[in-house]
Formats: sequence, structure tokens, C-alpha cells
Amino acid sequence: MLSTRVIACLDVHDGRTVKGINFVDLQDAGDPAEQAKLYSKVGADEICFLDISATNEKRKAMLDVISKTAESCFVPLTVGGGVNDISDFRNLLNCGADKVSVNSSAVYNPDLIKQASDKFGNQCVVLAIDAIDNKNMLSGYEVTTHGGKNKTDIDVLSWAQKGVENGAGEILLTSMSADGTKKGYNLELTKLVSDNVSVPVIASGGAGNPQDMVDVVLHAGASAVLAASIFHFGIFSIPSVKKEMEKSGIQIRDCEK
Repeated sequence: MLSTRVIACLDVHDGRTVKGINFVDLQDAGDPAEQAKLYSKVGADEICFLDISATNEKRKAMLDVISKTAESCFVPLTVGGGVNDISDFRNLLNCGADKVSVNSSAVYNPDLIKQASDKFGNQCVVLAIDAIDNKNMLSGYEVTTHGGKNKTDIDVLSWAQKGVENGAGEILLTSMSADGTKKGYNLELTKLVSDNVSVPVIASGGAGNPQDMVDVVLHAGASAVLAASIFHFGIFSIPSVKKEMEKSGIQIRDCEK
């Protein structure tokens, strides 16, 4: 059995780590390179660096900030934000990213997933899906782009399955209504996708405590859990999350005690 990963997420805006609720009302949460270094030391299995304003501002991700973060990070680094074509994948991987997350541009150009997978391998391609509730969709959830600002009329489950078919090696699944609320992950959404795709699903959006992370693994089949707020502001630590998982019988990777 593969170990469940605990991922620290750095939402980056103007070169600083930030956190808000539903991607708005952003608060400064520190320097991303320093945070990546700290998280990798205390047991994060991966770091996820998301330049959350790159797409809306129609610019590329900040390569200098990413390079500095990669140099400070001793665990796999996933980078997303402003990824539009194969050259963006190449630039980010050359900057030290281990994986590249693609969201909005994949919706508008689904072939990008296949192109990237064929060129760099599916282990490098993470399909990020920002989901909102929509009972008119077959699955009950709709794909959004641009940080949840734009609706697409695309069903979340069919899009996840299409992404995997095109070569995505992993799904980063965020419930936009839960993001930043600390009220728990959307278990129904996570289970829906994880039960119906053949690649790992990272649960994102809503983590408030270690039990939330246990629940989304045991009851919704998540392969990894991602959080930002509870780590950045010292509400809970990565070791405390892993200890709770271990107590619940979830296989984890070693962590500082």
C-alpha cells in the first residue's frame, strides 16, 4: 500500500505566501522559500506552490521565486499558475519543479495535458480542478477556472476522467466552497472522483484539523491531503497530522516526532 502524503500548499501572490477564504481577503503568510524549507524539514511529503494570480493577471508564474523555493525545498515540488503551453512546463521543470499543475489552460486546450504527458511523462502532470456545487451537472459539481471566478458548464467527474485519459498523472481536487473555511474537506466530491479515476487524488479545500485529513482518506479515498491555513498560521503542525493519521491506521511516511 502506498503511503498517504501530507502536502503543504503555498498560495503565492506578488511573491509572498498568502491565504484567504474562497481565494479572497488574502492575508500575508510569509516568504515561500523560507516556508518550503521549514515544511520540508518538519515532514511535509511534498510542497505545492500555486501562483494564484498569474492566470487572472495574464502573466507567467514568477520563475525567480520558484527557483529560490526549489533550492530551499528538500521534497518534491509541484508548481502551478499561468501555465499555458509546453514551454511553460519546460521552464518550470528547469526551475526545479518536479511536477507542474495545470488548471484553466487545460480547460481551454485539453490537448495540453496529452502534449505535456507525452513530452515529460505523466508523473509530471497534475490536473488541478476547482469545483463548485451545481445540481444541474450530472455529478452535481461544475469545473471553474481563474481561481473559481469563471464557470465552464463542464461536469467535474467527466473532466477528471478525460484528464486522466489524456495523460494526467494526478488530480488536485479543490472544493471552492470549502476552501479556507476550515470546516472540513468535501467528502462527497472527493469520493466521487477518487472512486472513478485510476490516478491519485489530492484532497484540497477546507482542512481545519487533523481529523478532517483522516476522514478524507478513510471515507473518501484521497491519496494525499493538502492544506495551507492550518499550517501557515501554526494552528496544527504536519507532525501532529501524521500522528493522528498513524493512530487511525493510515500508512504515512516518516516524520519528525
